[in-house]
Amino acid sequence: MSLRYAFVVLLMLLANASWAQLTIQITQGRDNATPIAVVPFGWNGTGQLSEDVAAIIAADLQRSGLFAPMDRRDMLSLPTQGSEVVYQDWRALKVDYLLIGRMVPFQNGYTAQYELFDVLNQRPLLTGHEQGYRDSLREVAHRIADRVYEQLTGIRGAFNTRLLYVSRLRDASGQYTYRLLMADADGAREQVLRTQREPLMSPSWSPDAQSIAYVSFETGRPAIYIENLRTRQRQQITNFSGLNSSPVWSPDGRRMAMVLSKDGNPEVYVMDLATRELTRITNHFAIDTEPSWTPDGRSLLFTSDRGGRPQIYRATLGSNKVERVSFEGDYNARARMLPDASGMVMVHRAYGNFNIALQLLNRRYFQVLTKTQLDESPSIAPNGAMLIYATLHQGRTILAAVSIDGGTRYLLPSRFGDVREPAWSPFLDRR
Repeated sequence: MSLRYAFVVLLMLLANASWAQLTIQITQGRDNATPIAVVPFGWNGTGQLSEDVAAIIAADLQRSGLFAPMDRRDMLSLPTQGSEVVYQDWRALKVDYLLIGRMVPFQNGYTAQYELFDVLNQRPLLTGHEQGYRDSLREVAHRIADRVYEQLTGIRGAFNTRLLYVSRLRDASGQYTYRLLMADADGAREQVLRTQREPLMSPSWSPDAQSIAYVSFETGRPAIYIENLRTRQRQQITNFSGLNSSPVWSPDGRRMAMVLSKDGNPEVYVMDLATRELTRITNHFAIDTEPSWTPDGRSLLFTSDRGGRPQIYRATLGSNKVERVSFEGDYNARARMLPDASGMVMVHRAYGNFNIALQLLNRRYFQVLTKTQLDESPSIAPNGAMLIYATLHQGRTILAAVSIDGGTRYLLPSRFGDVREPAWSPFLDRR
């Protein structure tokens, strides 16, 4: 499949998309997942809370594949503070860890006070609190899940992050409406950021998660736009003839890599966002496309068919050095490097199927992570533990996620139609 043909196929597949909120369906977990009990949080205020904080935390932990939350119906007691915990009861239930908490009202919001216990060693592991307004209880729950996940795994949690993705809705007259959407990492609280009749493609995040970039055909040809999520101000940063595609921010947020064909052939460029000065990175008669940054900002990965078929290459900035870095099979594209730079994920063709694969760079290791027929557009969680991608499932294109070791998988289908081109946000709370 040539890159030009793949681009046309992408537009054709988008023609059948429609829009609806995402829902989680876990399809594969680990047999040795750690048992944990997340007790319903106490609440003595008036009325009912808008969200079940404990249920959201439990769902986050279960979705990671590393934890097996206990069914509430099997709990012998519902403690909300440490003095009420009877370790013997939880040991009898074969629970390794116990999370309890309570919700306390304040002004226009709530404080969630929580405690995590090591049941086997009968000791507290973590205490803390998170505050949020009445409409942000899901964020409170995700932040607590992040703290628990990091305490128990040593890896920073990424539940309190967001997703960008593209949808297309066909109306009764046969016309299509494109939508750019944003949701929590679990698919909840979906928001429509932009709606238009012309195609929208290639959404990406700024490193501070305050702005996004995307490609829009609203002027009749592709152009790259940047939009601030808080102010909703947007600016068009390219207006060249031909392709203007694949925008992706540098790790420091000062530059943007992109693909332009203004000189006659698709090439990778880098734009200084302050001056709008362009630097051409590739210069080859082949198609060079789909750039992504290495974590140190010193190199770009990109897809090129300069060797006859699409493979991943690495361009070192500041020099003319370009080297091929993928060698497994005859098709590899759309590479994204892991946050620790230990490896990359990519779209890989195997036995006629397009799957997501992992290649480690410091040793000869290659693993196909997905098992379906048409997988595309991988995007890695900021902690490197999971990745999200688009896949063809039961005749529709949906989003799916897989752990970086392939041990956990879940689907995020919409209720009524197709979605694609996901982009996982950076961490929302900067450290």
